[in-house]
Amino acid sequence: MTDMIIIDGLSFALPLFIMAVGGIYSEKSGITNLALEGFQGFGAFTGSVAVVYLTGIFGSTSSVPYYAGFIFAVIGGGLFALIHALLCIKFKADQVISGVVMNILAMAMTSFLTKSINASFFGNSANKFMLGASARITFPYLSDIPLAGAIFRDIYPFEILIVILAVIMWYVLYKTKFGMRLRACGDNPHSVDAAGVNVYAVRTMAVFISGCLSGIAGMSFAYSISANFSPDIYLGYGYLSIAALIFGNWSILPSLAACLIFGFARSGGSAVINELGLPSSYNDLVRILPYVLTMLLLVFFSRHNHSPRALGQIYDKGQR
Repeated sequence: MTDMIIIDGLSFALPLFIMAVGGIYSEKSGITNLALEGFQGFGAFTGSVAVVYLTGIFGSTSSVPYYAGFIFAVIGGGLFALIHALLCIKFKADQVISGVVMNILAMAMTSFLTKSINASFFGNSANKFMLGASARITFPYLSDIPLAGAIFRDIYPFEILIVILAVIMWYVLYKTKFGMRLRACGDNPHSVDAAGVNVYAVRTMAVFISGCLSGIAGMSFAYSISANFSPDIYLGYGYLSIAALIFGNWSILPSLAACLIFGFARSGGSAVINELGLPSSYNDLVRILPYVLTMLLLVFFSRHNHSPRALGQIYDKGQR
């Protein structure tokens, strides 16, 4: 049972984590981002359309549609995020309202387009694209290690991708000139502008990155939890990611810890229900555990967190 808690917990926590990393990039630059839910949903939609189309060309046994799905999810999530950047940076809209509107827009658009595409090209009115569950990988020898071996057993390929991306994103944010400028934009954008750096461009790129990473998360959920793209992809995962980055004090490694807590709470609850032989309807109760933990963590720990000083503030170059 312990092994399954670890395996299932990681498969849920890591997509949450990479989405939280995207949120950290956006909010470290000063742009409040409640739109992660919409980014991951729209990214998963574009990726799923690519998978369905390419499967018809290459066949269901080919790996091309699988990896192409993630590429298109990155593109779709990133482009959709540019709308949020345009509203918040160019038109100086309220960032919280913009984020909520983006989530609603993504859900409405993807639901409509999914039904339309199915009706026009596949002759049915379903509101989902069937993808199938992703294959899993087990590393020999490493998977035989007691307890810790579960980390290397039955893992999805996207989990490896997420770990690699997270390391790269950490390095870029904390060890490069771009990362330094991005973090400075979230604390004192006027000083960044005085140094000759385009604050608008840096913030736009940060929001774009958040959309790209959220698209990967959305495609990961589509390939694991649901095995399809449907409105079920919007289950509050984006808000869990936001809670994780807030609990993690807008830092990558502490946010990973929060995502692992959420993931193991979910998988642990499911394992207990299966062990006790309770009806499957109790799984719905398990789904609320991460959200209950979210409320508790934010109530007891958020008061000690310190957000970027310019987070949510509309930057006006003329005020410098």
